[in-house]
Amino acid sequence: MQARVSRSKPEPQEVMGWVMDSLNSREDVLLIQSDCVSSLSSHPVESTVSHPLPSQPSHILLEVAAARQLIQVASIASPETALSEVAKILSQTFGAEGCVISVQASATVAEQLAYWFADSQSEAWLTDVAPHHEAIATVALDKPVLLTPELQRREGLSGAVMSVAAQCQGQTNIVISVLRSPLSDIEAAVGYYWTEAEANTLRNIADHIAVAVSQVLLQQRVYRQTQYQALLRQVTSSIQNSTELPQVSQLAIRGTAQALQTERAFLLRLKYWDPRQSLRIADRIPPKARVMIDCQWQHASLEGLKAPEPSEPLSSQSFWASECMICQTALNGTEKFFAFSNKSAFPLPTETTGIAPIFDPDIMASLMLIPLESKNRLLGFIALQQRQPRTWLQEEIELVELVAAQVSSAILQTETLRQVEMLVEERTAQLQQSLELQAKLYEITRKQIEKLREMNQRMDEFLSTLSHELRTPLTSMMLAIRMLREADLPPDRRQQYLNILEQQCVQETSLINDLLALQELETKQVAFQFQQVNLSPAINDLVQSFHQRWSLKGLRLEIDLPKRSLTFNTDVASFNRILLELLTNAGKYADPNSTVFLQVSPQPGQQIQVMLSNIGSGISEEELPHIFDKFRRCQGITQNAIAGTGLGLALVKSLVQHLNGTIAASSLPVKGSQSYETCFTILLPQNLEIGE
Repeated sequence: MQARVSRSKPEPQEVMGWVMDSLNSREDVLLIQSDCVSSLSSHPVESTVSHPLPSQPSHILLEVAAARQLIQVASIASPETALSEVAKILSQTFGAEGCVISVQASATVAEQLAYWFADSQSEAWLTDVAPHHEAIATVALDKPVLLTPELQRREGLSGAVMSVAAQCQGQTNIVISVLRSPLSDIEAAVGYYWTEAEANTLRNIADHIAVAVSQVLLQQRVYRQTQYQALLRQVTSSIQNSTELPQVSQLAIRGTAQALQTERAFLLRLKYWDPRQSLRIADRIPPKARVMIDCQWQHASLEGLKAPEPSEPLSSQSFWASECMICQTALNGTEKFFAFSNKSAFPLPTETTGIAPIFDPDIMASLMLIPLESKNRLLGFIALQQRQPRTWLQEEIELVELVAAQVSSAILQTETLRQVEMLVEERTAQLQQSLELQAKLYEITRKQIEKLREMNQRMDEFLSTLSHELRTPLTSMMLAIRMLREADLPPDRRQQYLNILEQQCVQETSLINDLLALQELETKQVAFQFQQVNLSPAINDLVQSFHQRWSLKGLRLEIDLPKRSLTFNTDVASFNRILLELLTNAGKYADPNSTVFLQVSPQPGQQIQVMLSNIGSGISEEELPHIFDKFRRCQGITQNAIAGTGLGLALVKSLVQHLNGTIAASSLPVKGSQSYETCFTILLPQNLEIGE
């Protein structure tokens, strides 16, 4: 839809200002022959109501001079001031105080109203004539003749108005009105009128005026097209130079508004609840979309204009499209533009749907709305507004459509770039995560490989130790068996070999039993056998055998038990095996004639602490974390050829874990000695059921 309105008219002071400024630079062009001007510019003082025309030759000369001046000024004057200068020539030609030229609106020409007045005293004529000029122009267009006194009296004009119509571009759409004020009180009382001869002169040069006006309109159109092309080049250049979208939008909105001389412009973006609803489809249910004011521009003359409700800045406003009849009309249609020339052309609000404050027709009487589209997707709108009714020209609509296409391209380019950047960021993040995962996997693999190497090394050591521990007793047993087969072997020697054979069998059996016990503990195949144990008698019974065994080495065993009888619920066999292995280990590595300390004490949290320490060979810091590994023996111990399989401490740790306890070891040097104090600390739950 398109409604057409008139372009807003300037105020009298504004017209006088810019017209008089432009005339000063062209005074040499606008001089009219003095004899012709003086013949029509003098007014008789007598109480006559007519003015005689000059003789026929002077009349013809006047018309020729006026025509020449009109063509000349139309050729060299600027498009902005040319019509006013034409009005000045006509005023000077007829000796009038002022002239008004009206160009009626058409599909390609906007309505224009140009003024010129001789001096500041005649400015009142602008206020007097302007409200009536529409009626005057209507009469002149209908019958281009001299205005009758009746019309002047009906319109309430005190001076004389002479109007004539002329054709431009095949249509009678130009009205020229020459204005003259009365020179005496008598003329003011009885009325002052132009003569028929003066009207004939104006009719005779009407064609020349039409040619001049047509040339001015053509220059204006060329000037506008130049402005339009410059604007399009600027917008295109900014897009090609990858300018940010807000700057491109502001440039497009400001440039379009200034090129079309509108008072306010917006760039509206649509944010859809469902992006799939952005496709333009006629006669559908309006999509749920939010209208966002992306950027705006307004003329300085609107600074004092009362802002529509709500009172916050327009750029911060947004509203639902379903709440505005104009937005619903635009969303439901597939038209390329929506133009409203006056208030009556706006869609009528309903009980449920009104008009958004930024489109209020009481404030802005004309509106042009151009969709922003990309592949049939509706992205938003460019809105141009004017306070006065205005007819939107086809070339103006085409310009805004081209600008809208450029802005749509910029929006699509920005969205595509943003999507690409998001995709790149996502892929980069995924790649980073993949690299981090690969690094973790590499580290895990490296550790697994190191662990496998360590396990292989330990397996080799295990097999080597196991082979040694198995072969050594077997070798002794084989030797003893061979010696026993000798027939002449004395009885005492026979008994000796039988003892060796028995000891080696016991050692072999013990080794195999330890391996089987470790296997069962590691696979958690050992069942608990709970029993209430009185701690002091159990420990005293266990350590009696070590007093006799350690006497040859001079070792002493000191026991520190709680004064109060302490009982706890545990697996007695496992507990006894732990103490047995620790005492055996302490006896092996303690210095001769030293003391082994065994301390048992209750701890907070229903726990029992068992500490066993001895003075003797130390354990290095590097070897300390590995002393509970199977077949792991310290280097000094191996070099000193201390007997052992390396399974004792591994079995102790497995048994402690089996009882839900913990074990720790330390080895610190003793001051003033080369020996170390090695201490094993065990924490066991007092009630194994609670410990579980």
